[in-house]
Formats: sequence, C-alpha cells, structure tokens
Amino acid sequence: MEQLEIHILGCGSALPTTRHNASSQVIKIGNKQFMIDCGEGTQLQLRRQHIHFSFINHIFISHLHGDHCFGLIGLISTFGLLGRTAPLHIYADPMLEKVMKPQLDFYCKDIKYPLFFHSIDASKHCVIFEDNTITVETLPLNHRMPCCGFLFREKPKRRHLIGDVANFYNIPAYMRQSIKDGADFVTPEGAVIPNAKLTKDADPSRSYAYCSDTRPCPEICGYLKDVDLLYHEATFAESEKERAKITHHSTAREAAEIAKKAGVRRLLLGHYSSRYENETALLSEAQEIFADTLCANEGVTFTI
Repeated sequence: MEQLEIHILGCGSALPTTRHNASSQVIKIGNKQFMIDCGEGTQLQLRRQHIHFSFINHIFISHLHGDHCFGLIGLISTFGLLGRTAPLHIYADPMLEKVMKPQLDFYCKDIKYPLFFHSIDASKHCVIFEDNTITVETLPLNHRMPCCGFLFREKPKRRHLIGDVANFYNIPAYMRQSIKDGADFVTPEGAVIPNAKLTKDADPSRSYAYCSDTRPCPEICGYLKDVDLLYHEATFAESEKERAKITHHSTAREAAEIAKKAGVRRLLLGHYSSRYENETALLSEAQEIFADTLCANEGVTFTI
C-alpha cells in the first residue's frame, strides 16, 4: 500500500513566530503531492523538509487571508526559476486570480509553464478534483471571509487476488484485473468460480480532512464521519473563548467536540495563536473531550 503522509510546513496563525510558520501542508500519496495553503515562508519549509518542488502540481487555498496565501507568488516565481514545464493548478476563491494578476504580470511574466486558476465556491460542498485514485471535496466553513476546508478521500481499491488460487485455476493474466474488480471466473469447462474464493478484501480507503480557519461547524460532521485524520484549527484555549467567537476561530475544546460528534479516528490541532509559548494547555483541553488528539508541529509528518 502506498503511504499517505501529511507534512506540516506551517501551523501558526496570522502572526508568524520563531516557533511556528504560517499555514501550509503537503499531502503525499505515492508519488503525488498536493499542497494546502501557502503562507509566507513555505518555500523555506519545503527545503528544510526535503520535499521536491517539482512534484507539486495542485495547490488548494482555503481562503484569502494573507497567512494562507502570501507565499504563493514566491513559490510560483521559484517554479519558473527551476525551469518547470509541468502545469500548475491552483484551486481558490475566484478573487485570488484577480488579486494575483498584477503580481504575475510584473514578477512572473516569463514563466514557461501553464498556470491554471480553478474557482471554488466556499459555500458549497462539492468535488473539485478527481483522478484515478483520489477525490478532493470542499467543506464549507464559518470564517470572516469565504473559507472552505478540504477532504481528501481515496477511491475504493481493487480486491487482492489470491496467488495460489489464481494459479490453481490457471487464470490468464488478461483476466486478473477484472477479477480484482469483482468479476467471477468461468473455467474452460464452464464452471463458475466465485470472486470471494479468488480474492481477499481490498485495502481500506483512507481519508484526511483539513478545516482551518473556522468557528465550529456541526453541519459538516456528516462529511467527516469515519475520516482517518482531521486537522482542525485550535487557535485559542477555552480562556479565550469569547475572542474565538469575535475572530471566527475555534478553541481546542471546540475542535475536539467536532471530532467527537463527527466520529473521526484521530484529531490534529493546529493554527495556534502566537500568544502561546507551547501547546500543552490546548492539547490537554482537547484530550478531555477526544482522547486521540495530537498537536501539529513544523517538520512533523503524520502517516495514515
């Protein structure tokens, strides 16, 4: 099974600190790499974590606050300096293309690779990307401007062919893929060998959800059911609950309540306010509600 990895490039909030960078993550699935958000300093984090720039072909921007997109123009420029030729696809609010056009015209007019902006409606839940192995869905969030989360979900996988059984029945190579897809096998004598006798269960499909920045959104819990790992912003501790409401953010406890209500398997906290010198209090408050909670940190990779 190919590994599904979440690489944390930045998990701080609006004010960068010496401990935390602005928001950015890279999702690795086999040889594919997807970026979520691109705050200031993202390029340096890619270098530090030895993540190859050239494999990033799709970037998903949750919303247009600077700590989630100020690093984008620099990354686009660097791709050009590296001689990139592969297309780059950016999924974001339609305003991003308008905001970036003057910068692109000034700083990146000579790039040699195609750059595509795909408009997304943050108020709707829909599939915005799909290939042969994965889908990416939007999750409507509640912030001070249009903002959405992203749900990465593997497609159902093929069943495993039992080698000894396949050899016993002399199943031709050209038929093996259809059997992995669920077909029965008919012998030359006309006997039907049921698929259940020929195959084992497929590897389970994995899923990862990213929800930042937002107030708690119980209405998305149905989409998050059984998600393997949920990254949910936890900007504040409970002592700052009123400030969380005013700024349209969540506390760690509120993030844990969403994880519990949705029935996710693990919770990952992030988007910490610069006021905290460590995340001990945030983690403790979340774990009181949802025990399987972890804290994101730059340079840490989480494997599903």
